[in-house]
Amino acid sequence: MNIHVGIMGATGYAGLELTRILSGHPSVTIAKLGSTSYAGKKVMELYPQLSSLHDRVYEETDSEKWAASCDVIFTCLPHEASVEAVAAFEPYGKPVIDFSGAYRYDDPDVYARSYQPPHAHPDLLRRAVYGLTELYRDQVKTADIIANPGCFTTCSILALTPVIASGIVDPDTIIIDAKTGVSGAGRKPSQALHFPETHDNCKAYKVAAHRHTSEIEQELSKTAGKPLGISFTPHLLPVNRGILETIHCTLPKAVSHADVMAAYRKYYGDEPFIKLYPEGSLPELKHVVGSNELHIGFVVDARLNRLLIFSALDNMIKGAAGQAVQNMNVRFGLPETTGLLSPAWYL
Repeated sequence: MNIHVGIMGATGYAGLELTRILSGHPSVTIAKLGSTSYAGKKVMELYPQLSSLHDRVYEETDSEKWAASCDVIFTCLPHEASVEAVAAFEPYGKPVIDFSGAYRYDDPDVYARSYQPPHAHPDLLRRAVYGLTELYRDQVKTADIIANPGCFTTCSILALTPVIASGIVDPDTIIIDAKTGVSGAGRKPSQALHFPETHDNCKAYKVAAHRHTSEIEQELSKTAGKPLGISFTPHLLPVNRGILETIHCTLPKAVSHADVMAAYRKYYGDEPFIKLYPEGSLPELKHVVGSNELHIGFVVDARLNRLLIFSALDNMIKGAAGQAVQNMNVRFGLPETTGLLSPAWYL
């Protein structure tokens, strides 16, 4: 199989990482590289490291021409642009994998509260499939619009789903303490992301107001079978990449480490990209950065009757581009791990 792909927003961090992964994918030909800001420039002018594509030129997106040349389109754009970009490809019947939050919500009203203004294409929003393959693999196989989840949401939802589904934790007591690398904010410069502001620093931001909270609540509420309110607080770390979360939950009854591990193995025993840690060992950023893996460890605090869950991933890969390739592989019937088996860099 040879899948011809188009990448809108190919010069941003997520689009760059997607281009890098797909340039080595054995079943992919990159047919189109889109950029409004850098249209007409060669890849080598911006990213010399993409040596296999050095003579290729970034171009404006023409949906009709792109649909004729591509089997699948990736939209690596801000949510405002993605709302219309995804809709523009809908008449051509080509699957679109969107990186933004534009199509991740089941309810248009929840989308409007989190992103504003109201969604311009609520009919398409309702048709979109949430692209967390570990939970929605069967739906992804036939989806025309795949809403690729982001880094915080992936790290949180996959870490919590098994213990909520099994009744091990009280889902009304969940507190997520999340820490992220600077690349999660994208390539656009700002004072808050300036080197002197981030280096040797760590700070909380968007406390009790982060828009991804509603997305986490949406997915975990489905598992719990009732509406949930989640306390989610992100922090900015002075590192390029990676997410590390510490999740606090109350235990309704006493459980052992083996009980919790059994719940995770029931859900993820055969999942190629989820790694479960044995008792006494916990994930670190160095264990995941450079890979498409999510690592999960946990500690049962019997003294306080709490479960502490530790989850980690690379925000640019499992939290963005790698996950999108995982979705593409499933959608086109390829082995899910194709092009995604590189281990973490560690150094």
